Order: sequence, then C-alpha cells, then structure tokens
Amino acid sequence: MSTQTNTCLIWGRNAVAQVRYDSRNNITYVESPRAGGYYRITMEAASMMRYYGIDDSQKARLTTVLMNERAQGEKVPTVTPERIEVAMKAAPLPVPERAERLLRYLAKCSADEIGSEIPVLDIRTLDFEGALVWSESTSRREVEFLVDYLSKKGWVEIVPYAVNAERVTVTVDGYARIEDLRTNPDSAQAFVAMWIDDETYDAYKKGIEPAIVQSGYKPMRIDRKPDANKLDDEIIAEIRRSRFLVADMTHGNDGARGNVYFEAGFAMGLNIPIIYTCRSDLICKVHFDTRQYVHTLWKTPEDLRKGLMGRIQALIGEGPNMT
Repeated sequence: MSTQTNTCLIWGRNAVAQVRYDSRNNITYVESPRAGGYYRITMEAASMMRYYGIDDSQKARLTTVLMNERAQGEKVPTVTPERIEVAMKAAPLPVPERAERLLRYLAKCSADEIGSEIPVLDIRTLDFEGALVWSESTSRREVEFLVDYLSKKGWVEIVPYAVNAERVTVTVDGYARIEDLRTNPDSAQAFVAMWIDDETYDAYKKGIEPAIVQSGYKPMRIDRKPDANKLDDEIIAEIRRSRFLVADMTHGNDGARGNVYFEAGFAMGLNIPIIYTCRSDLICKVHFDTRQYVHTLWKTPEDLRKGLMGRIQALIGEGPNMT
C-alpha cells in the first residue's frame, strides 16, 4: 500500500482525507471525517462516481449508507457500485429524522461532560463536519435549520459565542428525547424473520435460537407462537415488542422471501435494530437494497450460532435473561 492523495474519493478535494491504495485487490482505503470515518472503495465504484458525477445530496445519502453500516458493526464499510446506486435512488431522510440524528450526535459530543458547549455551527471545526455527516446535510444553512428545529423543540439551547460561530448545548429535555428514541430498551424478546422450511430447520435450532438464548434474550418466531391468530397483525405486534430483529436472508430456488424483507423493513421504520444473516453461497442473490447492510455469513449452523452471538453482544449487549 502507498499514499496516493489526501482527497476523499466521495467528497472530493474540499474534504481532507488519508488515502491508501491496495493494488493487489484494487481497493482504496480512505479515512475521511466528511464521510464519517474509514471506508474502502472498489475501483469500479470510484470509476462510477467519476462517470456519473453524483451531486452533493447523493453523496450525503451515500454517507448515510456508510453511517448505517458502521452502526451495524461494520468498522470499514465498502463503497461498491450497488451502494452508489442505492444512494442515487434513495429519497432524502425526513427532516425530523435528520434533526434527531443530529441530536444524537450532539449528545455523543457531550459524552465526557453533559451540558458542554459544542461548536457545531463553526465550519472550522470537526464538530461541524460531524454534524454534516450525521444529519445528511450538505451546507451550514441546513445544519442551522436543523439546530433551530431542535431549539424550538426545547432539545438544545443555542449559546451566543461569536459571529457565525454559535455553540449548542443539549438540554435535559433533549436527553429525555434521546431516551424516548430508544426502542424497547427493556425487552427480552428478539424477533426472527426467516425462510420457514425443512432446509433451514438446523439453521434455526442449532444456530439462531441458541445464539439468541445464550445472549440473554428470548427468540420469537411467529410460526412457533401457540396462540397466533391473524398472522399479519401478530407479526406487527410482536416486532413492536422486540428489542431487535434477526433477519436471515437465506432462501430456496423459488427466490427471495418477501415476508423477511417486509418484516425487516417494518422494524427499520420503528428504529428497531436489525441483524442480517445469510448462508454464504446465497449472499450474491440478496436484493442490493438490503445487501448494503452488514450480513453475518455462515456455512454451517455452528458458524451461524457463533457469528450471530458475537453480533448480538457487540451491537445490542447482553439481555436481561443472561445468567
């Protein structure tokens, strides 16, 4: 590997970055605050970005894709042509969600000292870069608008400091709002969405179920619920009650399982954490909208048990049933 340039391959020359090129694998490794941290980009993806010349709003959505992957536990997400296509087609995040993401970022900046003043509106600081990343923003004007939104909600206080360099403090109500955004923090239930078939019996019994139980949670698979009535209503109700969802994307010759995509999408809409798994020989057949997320790949049920257990404990933590 050798240093080639200090330009972020997503955001261009205006973003400071450390870049290394791996000629053996045709992958470039980039550390860029404007892209939220480390990422790697394939040669095909880099060429695609140059060819299409994606605009700043699309770059912001691509940055959100990378941030979501890091939240799923991928330390160095990969920019591929599929992920760029997702970003180009995706709708912008709703304004309330962008504001709440910014609020979580501000609380993160205050982790060492609650009530501290954050120079999030000063474009000369890394805090401003972080605000752009977390809130899917492209300019100071957008960040100012979102800060004003948070201020009117009573979740932050704007502290006068200098011209064009106000600082922001998260209020008590702001921290309360962040807690409200946490979904089912005390739940011991993990919903399992998967292909129900004899072919996946061992994957569940020897992989998914013991991984969940040994992590301190109780698995909920709707076909095993003894009092299930109308399935659609039961599925929605049980997902709402769950601390997280395991979505195994493995499927048979007849194609993708629509119910798994639906259940994962419903959980995502509720901000319930999702852990994706897939048998390794089928990951190439997973729809690219979902393939952008980190998947725990497995060949045997034991691989699945170990990998899923590690993901649960890394992303969710030990459950209330842990002995």
